[in-house]
Amino acid sequence: MATIEEYGAFDTAWCPGCGDHSIIRALKAALAGLGLSPPQVLVVTGIGQAAKSPQYMNCNMFTGLHGRSLPPAQGAKLANPGLAVFAESGDGCSYGEGGNHFLAALRRNLDLTYLVHDNQIYGLTKGQASPTTGQGHKTKAQPNGYLSESFNPMAVAVAMRASFVARGFSGDVEHLTGLIQEAYRHKGFSLVDILQPCVSFNKVNTYAWYKERCYKLGPEHDPTDPVAAMARATEFGDKIPLGVIYRNERPTFESRLPSLSAGPLALRKVDKTVLGEIMDSFRA
Repeated sequence: MATIEEYGAFDTAWCPGCGDHSIIRALKAALAGLGLSPPQVLVVTGIGQAAKSPQYMNCNMFTGLHGRSLPPAQGAKLANPGLAVFAESGDGCSYGEGGNHFLAALRRNLDLTYLVHDNQIYGLTKGQASPTTGQGHKTKAQPNGYLSESFNPMAVAVAMRASFVARGFSGDVEHLTGLIQEAYRHKGFSLVDILQPCVSFNKVNTYAWYKERCYKLGPEHDPTDPVAAMARATEFGDKIPLGVIYRNERPTFESRLPSLSAGPLALRKVDKTVLGEIMDSFRA
């Protein structure tokens, strides 16, 4: 039986009050509740404050380049489909530098969970606007206000018929824990966009701001209806829905690969004779 304590307790470099503290608590609680022990879990990250999360956990981890959490996460899942793989990073890393990888992952539909810490700002590099920053938001780097339209990851994911699309809030750890568990249990690529305050550099999207606007989707919402899902995905402002916005059942990428029919690549021995023949073919 897995316990939260197995994942350890660490001093962090995060600011007091940062939403990352709540997100890592929710992730540890979700993993323990799922019965997953640290050796069964791999957390892959990019660069940023959010990307430090697995450094504060006892589990397998891999840190990629900025915006590159998804490629190694997908590679690990293909090599060992039995591993519980989570990719985790911030909104800038995930939707900015990693935007193309995000779109490709939605299309491929590997069975892994993507947790995006969305504080609508670049926190590690001291407060520049990120892809999800609200238009008009003033920062030190954008003193006249952010001029671009905000990127809406929920709407993009629904439009591409992603396998599982959900939104959580770091101010509600219990609800977020359940969302992470539901995302993991779903077979396919699961996106959980997690709204979180940056107490140092985002003075607009605060805990109070979110709590005034966030509400939980009830049974009246049908997450299998793409039209209803898009309506909720584009709802952001005076009201912000939390919960599973969209869900569908479609084959995972790895289930369609003949090369995995004999078992995980990570557990299979290399046939050196076949390998030699392949290498020789390049000399022809």
